[in-house]
Amino acid sequence: MRSKIVKIENLKSLINKLKLKNKKIVHCHGVFDVVHIGHLKHFEEAKKRGDKLIVTVTSDKYVNKGSGRPIFKQNKRIEFLSHISCIDYVCLSESSSAISVLKIIKPNFYIKGQDYKFSKEDKTGKIDFEKKAVENYGGKIIFTNEETFSSSKIINNNFKFNDEQSKFLKTISKKYNYDYIEKIFDKINKLKVLVIGETIIDQYNFCEALGKSGKEPYLALKDIYSENYLGGAAAIANNLAEFCKKIELVSMIGEKREYENFIKKKLNNKINSTFFSKQNSPTILKKRFIDNITKSKLFGIYSINDDNISQREDQAITKHIDKIIKKFDMIIISDYGHGFLSDKTALKICLNKKFIALNAQVNASNIGYHTLQKYKNINAIIINETELRHEMRSKKDDINLLSRKLITKLKTKNLLVTRGKNGAFLINNKNNKFIECPAFANNVVDRVGAGDSMLSIISLLIKIGAPNDLSLLLGSFAGAYSVETMGNSSFLKKKNFLRHLEFALK
Repeated sequence: MRSKIVKIENLKSLINKLKLKNKKIVHCHGVFDVVHIGHLKHFEEAKKRGDKLIVTVTSDKYVNKGSGRPIFKQNKRIEFLSHISCIDYVCLSESSSAISVLKIIKPNFYIKGQDYKFSKEDKTGKIDFEKKAVENYGGKIIFTNEETFSSSKIINNNFKFNDEQSKFLKTISKKYNYDYIEKIFDKINKLKVLVIGETIIDQYNFCEALGKSGKEPYLALKDIYSENYLGGAAAIANNLAEFCKKIELVSMIGEKREYENFIKKKLNNKINSTFFSKQNSPTILKKRFIDNITKSKLFGIYSINDDNISQREDQAITKHIDKIIKKFDMIIISDYGHGFLSDKTALKICLNKKFIALNAQVNASNIGYHTLQKYKNINAIIINETELRHEMRSKKDDINLLSRKLITKLKTKNLLVTRGKNGAFLINNKNNKFIECPAFANNVVDRVGAGDSMLSIISLLIKIGAPNDLSLLLGSFAGAYSVETMGNSSFLKKKNFLRHLEFALK
């Protein structure tokens, strides 16, 4: 049934040919992960409305249904749909919403299920925009009355979590119901957050390995395509945008302000931003070369200047932060050790009587030089196990003991340590409680940005006084979402995040 599968670049031509023949076009759009009887009835009902049924499918990188999704990759989902007799054409949509394909198809009828009929109940938050797009082209949106089933609910209820994950979720669900969690996020929604740190451009270059060069001893790669994603402090700001009342980003870019327009375009409209330019420095660009088939990283090249900022720049940054800091309930610092935050500025921020959360990462360019020492008496720090051992100069000592030593040394109120497949743990210095949580990422694609995602959620929860075990779970969910997508191709969506959580706790 490959004749039914249409490439996006050929879709417009196909539609034009069908409309010249006066064919009525019917359009369905979705993820269609684990196709079930509800989908089949939906497609059959849709086909009754016209001559040709076109189904567009959300690509893997834009699937925001929670950890481990999609279960089936885009090629498998497309192929399966092509075997359904009432479907005439299937096309992969390389977009985060249906709007782009609606503009191409301009269907006579756009068919959605009953659960999208009322915009207030639409958990995607997109149906009103889709309805407007359809009607702008003279089409009509129709909601089927057929019996429906949720793929997400089927997946989460039947084969989502392992024994360790299920046990932890059961413990949490007994203590906190979903209504309680919703009230917590209502409190978070009132927060005004200041985000400080370096903005990073994560560039992913997808390649095909051709083999060793015929004349020189190096690996030859064929360039396939590349994508740029927001990283660093800008990624944290984007992750916070749908959860908080106000977000302000204070960050650093290069002297020539490279990528500034790209950064501002990719930032959520809710975010107000101020960018300082660093002398003799490019905007931080981290190029990663990826095998296009396996999606494994081959090597990386960084465009970076790790020198400290000048005294003049440092003074300007401090002055600006002093001017605005009183407007915010809390501060989140993302310090990658690339010279943006001096010891003096860090100390001054820490002396403010504000809630402060920190992610101070060790990376390839600063191992052994970048430490947490300049951040003391703050509310929360998130690091991974490797970073903890670097900080404490210990390769083999018990990690729990090292954590308690660090939290005492820095007088930090909360320390979150991530351990990859071994999960994470949270220590509170006041009550000395040690809480462990299993990892919830079942399909690790890319670890870049996981710590930022966890910090984004867990810092908000600690700020409003949410229980530590619940905070750890929600932070772990955020991290799981991050590692199961390539780069920061998408950010946390409140509705999707809460929906996945609701299913998980049932």
